[in-house]
Amino acid sequence: MADIEAKSTVPVATGSRLAKLRELMKQHGINAYVVPSEDAHQSEYVATCDERRGYISGFDGSAGTAVITEDSANMFTDGRYFLQASLQMDDNWTLMKVGVPDVPNWNAFLTEASHYLNGKARVGIDPKLIPTSSATELKNALVSRGGDLVSIPSNLIDEIWSDRPSRPTNKVFIHDIEYAGLDFNTKIEQVRKDLEKEKAEGLVVSKLDEIAWLFNLRGSDISYNPVFFSYALVTRDSTTLYINREKITDEVKEHLSDVEIKGYEDIFTELESLASVYTKSDHRILVDGSTSWALANALGENNIKQGMSPIVMLKAIKNKTEVEGMYNSHIRDGTAVVKYFGWLENELLNGNGNLKLTECDVADKLEEFRSQQDKFVGLSFDTISSVGPNGAIIHYSPTRGSDAKLDITKMYLVDSGGQYLDGTTDVTRTYHFGEPTDWQRECFTRVLKGHIALDQAVFPAGTTGFALDPLARMALWEKGLDYRHGTGHGVGAFLNVHEGPQGVGVRPSFASAGFQANMTITNEPGYYEDGNFGIRIENTCMVVSKETDFNFSGNGYLTFDSCTLVPIQKKLIDRKIFTESEVEWLNAYHKRVWDTISPRVEDDTLAYEWLKRETSPL
Repeated sequence: MADIEAKSTVPVATGSRLAKLRELMKQHGINAYVVPSEDAHQSEYVATCDERRGYISGFDGSAGTAVITEDSANMFTDGRYFLQASLQMDDNWTLMKVGVPDVPNWNAFLTEASHYLNGKARVGIDPKLIPTSSATELKNALVSRGGDLVSIPSNLIDEIWSDRPSRPTNKVFIHDIEYAGLDFNTKIEQVRKDLEKEKAEGLVVSKLDEIAWLFNLRGSDISYNPVFFSYALVTRDSTTLYINREKITDEVKEHLSDVEIKGYEDIFTELESLASVYTKSDHRILVDGSTSWALANALGENNIKQGMSPIVMLKAIKNKTEVEGMYNSHIRDGTAVVKYFGWLENELLNGNGNLKLTECDVADKLEEFRSQQDKFVGLSFDTISSVGPNGAIIHYSPTRGSDAKLDITKMYLVDSGGQYLDGTTDVTRTYHFGEPTDWQRECFTRVLKGHIALDQAVFPAGTTGFALDPLARMALWEKGLDYRHGTGHGVGAFLNVHEGPQGVGVRPSFASAGFQANMTITNEPGYYEDGNFGIRIENTCMVVSKETDFNFSGNGYLTFDSCTLVPIQKKLIDRKIFTESEVEWLNAYHKRVWDTISPRVEDDTLAYEWLKRETSPL
């Protein structure tokens, strides 16, 4: 069991690194260089060798884009990371708080930069790190203003990163049909049917979770995400996986007997070869908007058909086996979390643990309880174990040695999850082991009211999370409060803990994909006061069909069903603003938690008694 990864909260000295980067910028004839928020090829998490933004800035939050010009270094990030970024970056950097009035996003910053980029913004970027849709939009905007977006295949950060970690060569393993539910040849045939509908000759697959899902394979190249470095090309009559051959075992080779296996970097020359064949024809290769600019350039603009990869929806709508696995994995995960809270409360109240236990200590203990569960593989993300003011840092990660000690006079927020062979979990609970203030109770209750309102929503199939998001915020809005993060994201089936296209939130992207039965979604409203406390209540839910008296839309109606089975603390509820219908919801939820989890913790007195008390009717 690995300890919590140590992450520095002391700003990294970046002056010499920026100076070296600017020398390279001059050599390439550019006056701005972009280090994107995430690798177009990967996901929210990237491999250690690809943490370029963290290297150049010191900021290692999962969302943020660095823009370095001749005389400035700017970090664009959203409200989840304002506090973290300000702590991790030195004085060479300017924090650009996206979402705050009059602060542009990084695209607008560059396209409107004529006043400080010598009249023309010549912006350099590694084409493998930016989605082709974003690159096209940015290039057109820059060109219209006399600038340009310059493709620089040799990443400039890599050239100055002398001790950059090597790319992992971990072995790939088979995700058994027992958990996958469908064999990969059936999945490929589903993709081909969609290609036929789209009148496309093939599909470039570059998202690592899509490749893992498609081939019923898993890996360990990126922390917390069971994926592996690869590309794939599916055409009407062939399937090719591009991967470092060292990663393929004899068992996997036999599993992929119908698939052609080629070297990881070979995809670029292969696509260039296809481009030369297709130039004089009307054949097109389907390219998702998230596909990197480098891959799109290899194919050529005239050989591309833009559209959403069919794998996105095939993966998002879980099959019967995946649905069952998600429910089952959450039962085991709930067992681990209940054991953890039973242990933690006893340590804090009866074992003088409040004098010695730190955020990392207890996060390690939570991982230990998860590791004792059947089918456990690892964590699904870096545990957010946060006490008091640290809870207000939305994506806080404790640092061993400087992490806070638990204190029963302060709120405790823990956001955590596990990877199991049959599912992925994500749960957040906020507890107070002492006596909360009236204000903390009111804030907690308003967050819980929003959680319940979203959980109880009944809506036509195809409704988007953009439309549902206000339900989770209404009780906070009534008090003039809010939170700066999305309300929900999809969750993979033993895959990435963040999965699209479905989501709940205020961003326009959440209006692009409507809900369908057997999608997953988290329900996680929150409230945060800098320097004081943070509150978040999160369940992972399944989108399920809902019987209604009528069917006005003709497409059926849906609702959410919680997979997560962990008590919500009653002591933090303000009964003055908690309605009787909300009491009924909480009691019904807690009865389900008790009925499901209690038989699994009968041999653990601390967990059993804690669970019995916490799930008793309000």
